[in-house]
Amino acid sequence: MSNILIIDDDEHISGMLSEALTAEGYTVSAAYSGTEALMLLSKEKPDLILLDLMLPGITGEKLLPQIKDIPVIIVSAKADITDKVELLLGGAADYITKPFDMQELLARIAVQLRKGSANGGKSLLSFGEIALDTDTHTAEVNGAEIKLTRTEYAILKLLMQNPEQVVAKLTILERISDDTPDCTEDSLKIHIHNLRRKLKAVIGRDYISSVWGIGFMLTEKS
Repeated sequence: MSNILIIDDDEHISGMLSEALTAEGYTVSAAYSGTEALMLLSKEKPDLILLDLMLPGITGEKLLPQIKDIPVIIVSAKADITDKVELLLGGAADYITKPFDMQELLARIAVQLRKGSANGGKSLLSFGEIALDTDTHTAEVNGAEIKLTRTEYAILKLLMQNPEQVVAKLTILERISDDTPDCTEDSLKIHIHNLRRKLKAVIGRDYISSVWGIGFMLTEKS
């Protein structure tokens, strides 16, 4: 069964979540600060994270960009729409406001885990005619392999992990920084242009849309 990491400094809320999730058949681990969460994540990779924002030490906002390839649901008392938008654009998979209905949260968790399962545990990502094998780092379009640079591959992987969602430029730069530390905002435009050109040469249309002033989105509606 899926493993869920709860990151919340409120022991009562953490215990309540742990009890409800365990009753649903999930395995659960918990961290009570951002620092403790990073230590746990260095040793294990949960299938999903429930993240509070107001944490001691490293806050949830600062922790989020350091979490790679794991769906994160923000569970916070912050209800301001600006906070929600920034965090969703910054990489969060979902956002639910405290106090929350447990059945709604469980449903949101199931949706995110189902998305991961549909992608074969994220080792094989697919979108339209594009397939990406994250084990071999190869990309195929209509069954034909296309050659991508390391940076192009990292960008495409991130967009395919967030289909039909706008991914902010800053988020892209932060998420691919481990693989391509030399990528800047200016060079990102060039990498996106080259990636579009390579895909369009095979598919015949553009799968990557620019959202002016924000970032990019992988979509079949372009």
